Amino acid sequence: MWVEFKKVPSLMMAEMWKDTFESEGLPSRILPEGDILSWSETVPFIVYVPKGREHVAEEILRKL
Repeated sequence: MWVEFKKVPSLMMAEMWKDTFESEGLPSRILPEGDILSWSETVPFIVYVPKGREHVAEEILRKL
């Protein structure tokens, strides 16, 4: 199961966070906020991490 971790304003930033988390060994997913059929590069995205691993994501953010 995945939980919402961070909201970002664009696809480029979502991919940046996804790459950051995954380079540290934490799987992540990104999905557009709202209806997936109306997404574009400029709509807000949500970065998801596995449930119970939020503390790992927070630790990665603290390291930056």
